[in-house]
Amino acid sequence: MLIIKHGEVAGLLAGREKEVIALVSEAYQRHDEGRTVLPHSVFLRFPDRPRDRIIGLPGFLGAGEDAGKGGDGGPRRGSGEVAGMKWISSFPGNVAAGLQRASAAILLNSLENGHPEALVEGSLISARRTAASAALGARVLLGDRRPSGITLIGTGVINREVLRFLAVERPELDSLAVYDTDGERARRFTADHARLLPGAKVRHCASLDEALGAHDLVSFATTAASPYTGLDACSPGTVVLHISLRDLTVPAVLGAHNIVDDPDHVCREQTSPHLAEQHTGGRDFVDASIGALLRGTARLEPDPGKPLVYSPFGLGVLDLALAGFVRDEARRGGVGTRVDGFLPARTH
Repeated sequence: MLIIKHGEVAGLLAGREKEVIALVSEAYQRHDEGRTVLPHSVFLRFPDRPRDRIIGLPGFLGAGEDAGKGGDGGPRRGSGEVAGMKWISSFPGNVAAGLQRASAAILLNSLENGHPEALVEGSLISARRTAASAALGARVLLGDRRPSGITLIGTGVINREVLRFLAVERPELDSLAVYDTDGERARRFTADHARLLPGAKVRHCASLDEALGAHDLVSFATTAASPYTGLDACSPGTVVLHISLRDLTVPAVLGAHNIVDDPDHVCREQTSPHLAEQHTGGRDFVDASIGALLRGTARLEPDPGKPLVYSPFGLGVLDLALAGFVRDEARRGGVGTRVDGFLPARTH
């Protein structure tokens, strides 16, 4: 068993945002091609603590058609098969205690014999695959459009990583607006992380509506458990990265163009798209999946007056793709701790 700790994961992923975006893009496309097995996530909730939860995301990511070959004919990283599970907790009360809200472990299994072969600290992998997904959503929905800037609603780890990846994906961004229900937290965020967007003008918004109207690219990454806002304050055509999934009211969802990663996964667990499905009795409000748009098997012709909302549930195969990449890089570089005797000895 190879154990890869948080600091080791961070070192292996440092400065590799473009590679991570490419891995996530490829995983979405393989999912759209039917090359994945992705059971529904399992939610462990606690009867007296409704905000806390632990989620299990099992999955299998099959090899792509050109697995093993890069554009130059050489080996291609991240294109093979991988199977395993992410086990991730979300305890929002941790933040007040100075702890990370989310913690995670990813277990990877051998596809030769099913044995667990790597245990990877998963909180950074989870945050960065989420941010890479957001960057892809911005790429697809903005197209050639130059956004006026980026608004971050919620100033935690996820929007920090979204900012990191958007700075790489959209280097022309030069304005940042932030809003958090805790104003002091928002100020600490910009003091610590505005450097991710060097030279950007920073604006602290006093209200949610001010934040929604500040720029035509908005990222929601909050701990909201139920919808609380519409999008009326947004300018026409605003691209909304609805990462936290439970911020938007049903009318807001129904009044927008909606892109998801997988309708069956996102329309669960009282997400905003799930509530919209319950309200309408169907999923006609979903325009396309990100994988189909990336592959070119679906097209989006938006009404310029409507917002474009990207609501990715966060498919476990994204975590597996990135964890597999980290495992392979760790093996190549001799990183991590090898634990012998974890499994029973051979029987013969």
